Amino acid sequence: MRVMAQMAMVMNLDKCIGCHTCSVTCKQAWTNRSGVEYVWFNNVETRPGQGYPRRYEDQERWRGGWALGRRGRLKLKGGGRLRKLLTIFSNPKLPGLDDYYEPWTYDYDNLTSAPLQEHTPVAPPRSLISGEPTKITWSANWDDNLGGAPDHGHKDPLLKDIADKVTFEFEQTFMFYLPRICEHCLNPSCAASCPSGAIYKRSEDGIVLVDQDRCRGWRMCVSGCPYKKIYFNHRTGKAEKCTFCFPRIEVGIPTVCAETCVGRLRYIGLVLYDADRVLEAASTPDDHDLYEAQRQVFLDPHDPAVVREAGRAGIPGDWIEAAQRSPVYALINTYRVALPLHPEYRTMPMVWYIPPLSPVVDIVRDTGHEAEDHGNLFAAIEALRIPVEYLAQLFTAGDPEPVSAVLRRLAAMRSYMRDVNLGREPQEAIAKKVGMTGEQVYDMYRLLALAKYDERYVIPPAHAEQAHGLEELATECSLDYEGGPGMGGSGPFGESSGGASPIAVENFRMLRDRQTTDTMAGPADKGNRVNLLNWDGKGTPDGLFPPRQTPTGDDPSAETDPTP
Repeated sequence: MRVMAQMAMVMNLDKCIGCHTCSVTCKQAWTNRSGVEYVWFNNVETRPGQGYPRRYEDQERWRGGWALGRRGRLKLKGGGRLRKLLTIFSNPKLPGLDDYYEPWTYDYDNLTSAPLQEHTPVAPPRSLISGEPTKITWSANWDDNLGGAPDHGHKDPLLKDIADKVTFEFEQTFMFYLPRICEHCLNPSCAASCPSGAIYKRSEDGIVLVDQDRCRGWRMCVSGCPYKKIYFNHRTGKAEKCTFCFPRIEVGIPTVCAETCVGRLRYIGLVLYDADRVLEAASTPDDHDLYEAQRQVFLDPHDPAVVREAGRAGIPGDWIEAAQRSPVYALINTYRVALPLHPEYRTMPMVWYIPPLSPVVDIVRDTGHEAEDHGNLFAAIEALRIPVEYLAQLFTAGDPEPVSAVLRRLAAMRSYMRDVNLGREPQEAIAKKVGMTGEQVYDMYRLLALAKYDERYVIPPAHAEQAHGLEELATECSLDYEGGPGMGGSGPFGESSGGASPIAVENFRMLRDRQTTDTMAGPADKGNRVNLLNWDGKGTPDGLFPPRQTPTGDDPSAETDPTP
């Protein structure tokens, strides 16, 4: 048993309202730069829908992830070393700009500078790529609220085998929102696809990152990732991806997308797993068994043997304690209501989801029956307007049984807690029907419905003695400073590929010090700026609010304090 730690996330889809706040804040923090205008490290998709990029789940076309060979050994769907060598200068398995979308802005100057005319001037759209006038035909979530679903909804790859069960009439079809980030997989196919070895998985917390110095822009990682969560910066010639906001994670602060989530649907925690069993689990012959195989890779942090081996592996005591309080482990293995996204890709994803239950309650209520009665809810699960089979295509490689089991647990929680909230005697039989106790149902309710900030995010800070493992480069941190990737020196494989890394090892505090220092690494007024990505919400940093002003006169008590 080789114990390792992994930062992981669970999202409760019952709470996602599709507001895209997570996407916008992530965009502002990480990809609000030239060269990545089309890039969304975090995006929210409407399901049913084609996703972003379009039809990314069609692995018959994109050949992402892993497959089992004739001898039962894992191999990349995109081919091995020989195929990569033959196609290294012309990779045919890449999404084009049409598969993403052509980003645009609006010519607002036309509104203010247009001459006097009969009609009100407009701000026509202009391409952020070419700067030329453009016609808006697609975006990162063109399927929003099933808009246009009658025309292109059938293009969802997951409907290939169950399309007859989904009717694309707005008033009849149920939809839900699916937020997506990089899965930070235990068995990442992007890392295995990279000819330069630029993609690596941090040993101390499992976050997958791109070494901007070693990246040579071959884009094999884009092809190899089945979730299409690695992007090509067309200005720098480098690959970029979600970093799980590691500068924040290192000091115990949640990711930007989780911090700003309106629905409070995201949970972040530490999971301990047996690294020796990852390959065996990923090589499970039957796709339907992959979910359970990955669940078995996770170790019980309360087991004395696991605690002992974790200590021997160098995992700090407070990290082990954090794993014991982890909401992610509780939702995956204790309550068993979280499921992985497309386990059939065999990458062992570490961003899991709780499937939505809300439509079940709506169906029962519309029939005039008691919507929270467990008998009615259990019976209605099979009558979802969007079939359980569709959810199974997303989360369990097409096996509906685990999805039905999760939905029954969620339905049991609603019925059980309704009695509690109405002052009635709770029925232990409801919990027993789904293999739980009343106490477990109540604890699950507390975590899903009422969890406080420190219960949703159990993130142990990095240790100084782990500095040797924090192998990120300066170009991996905040990417929008002068001297960052693409902001200086060029080499034979793209901008900044010829320059030396300004610093080899950099943690959160070193990043903060560098960003606020008046050096070549930043603009002259950098010290007067506030980096909200690094601010923990406490205190009033210099530059966040206007300085105190003393009015004319001799009375110092007349100072005004604008700080809220």
